[in-house]
Amino acid sequence: MMRALVVLSLIALSGLGLPAVPPAAAQEAPAGAAPGEALPVARHTLDNGMTFLILPRRQSPTVSLVVHYPVGSINERLGNTGIAHVLEHMLFKGSEEIGTRDRAGEAPLMDAADAARDSMIAELFGHDPDSAEVRRLQSLTGAIESQAHALSIPNEFDRILTAHGARGLNATTAHESTRYFVELPANRLELWFLLEADRMKNPVMRGFTTELDVVREERRMRLETSPGGILETSLLATAFQVHPYGVPVIGHAADLEFLTRRQVLEYFRAYYGARNAVAAIVGDVDPGQVVEWAEKYFGGVPPGIPAAPVTAREPEQAGERRIEVEFDAEPRIMLGWRGVSGLHEDAAALSMLASVLTAGRTTRLYQRLIARDQSALHVSAYQGPGFAHPRLFVVSAVPRSPHTPADLEAAIYEEIEAIKREPPDAAALLRIRNQISAGEFRRLSSNLELAMQIAASQASFGDWRETFRLSRRISDVTPEDVQRVAARYLKPSTRTVATMVRKGSS
Repeated sequence: MMRALVVLSLIALSGLGLPAVPPAAAQEAPAGAAPGEALPVARHTLDNGMTFLILPRRQSPTVSLVVHYPVGSINERLGNTGIAHVLEHMLFKGSEEIGTRDRAGEAPLMDAADAARDSMIAELFGHDPDSAEVRRLQSLTGAIESQAHALSIPNEFDRILTAHGARGLNATTAHESTRYFVELPANRLELWFLLEADRMKNPVMRGFTTELDVVREERRMRLETSPGGILETSLLATAFQVHPYGVPVIGHAADLEFLTRRQVLEYFRAYYGARNAVAAIVGDVDPGQVVEWAEKYFGGVPPGIPAAPVTAREPEQAGERRIEVEFDAEPRIMLGWRGVSGLHEDAAALSMLASVLTAGRTTRLYQRLIARDQSALHVSAYQGPGFAHPRLFVVSAVPRSPHTPADLEAAIYEEIEAIKREPPDAAALLRIRNQISAGEFRRLSSNLELAMQIAASQASFGDWRETFRLSRRISDVTPEDVQRVAARYLKPSTRTVATMVRKGSS
């Protein structure tokens, strides 16, 4: 009953004004800056290190909210891969007050389920595991969790927000980040402060083994039965043999089998504290009131510790690597050349090169493979995965029968060599600059996308403006820059080729 009274009282207060506390003043953008740099974003940092970015926009009585943590799968280690993605799921299970009918009765049952799962894992890793005992302990874990589930209120976090007009409540995990986001009516903003701060301070990870089954099924769908997922996983694992970019964000299947609720909770308490969190709030808001609520609700969130820096460095590649994946699906090919991090001086030119190759119907590979030769159903070029560490320059293509991956591979090399011999014409780059300008307008028009961009930029670079500067650097690339990076990075010795062939084919 106490939980219900707290929630209802906050709902009642959510439309009331509070004394304004001015946030840190927004700084003016320098002359010649990208349009986004001039946004009147106010930044406020709490004593515990949590940063709030506040951008008032009065177009509609709504607000977009993003909490971004610069913690992702590259911060894991072998043995607990996938833990960040599992944690993303578990933070929707509620807290000490949200999601339970009887916390006092639920807590010992969850502890008992943890103990049974620990015993099962210990038996599996013992000198002479007893399969019957493993099955018994597995069944016992499920039975105890079912008893705890009877005392829970499934999806209450989601239900409360949805009942008050929330849209798009969701989260994503990537190689270098985890983010949680939602859109709300502006007069329900304080409700978000209550709920989000509550799950940061007091999360309860209910139904752990059941949710692990959900994650394992997601892995099967995305990586084990998806042709594109299988091929990309194979490409990255072959290209990155040391760096954690070679491990899928969702983790290794074996690691997911043995993950425990205690491990996930400890990981959360260490790395998902206030000092690693950036909240972006964009919409019909009063910055002073936002600061007041930020101090009130998030001021007591433990700071946590910074994620350990990723020190793994991929060794120099001594020559081309190739992998052939057999799968019952149409053939396809992915080529990845060793590239640079997103902040490297050549990153912008490589982004422009990817656009020159595949960003639209007038580009080289679209014209060659799809329009002229009609040898491909799809072709794309991009840099990935991640941003902060040296990544791959990737070209991915799906052949149109009777053409083969080998046909596409040869044609892709010919077009790349042509750029090495002669830079692309200025008109091609002008079209791409116009696309970038249109993209800048679109992201400035969407509150949610804008919140995601500035939160990620602040969390990753310490400055919300950096995301707009990156776009400007791409627009400044010259045809000669594109030619130079094609020659420097797209070499056979730094290339990894992953090809999918149908099982049983010659």
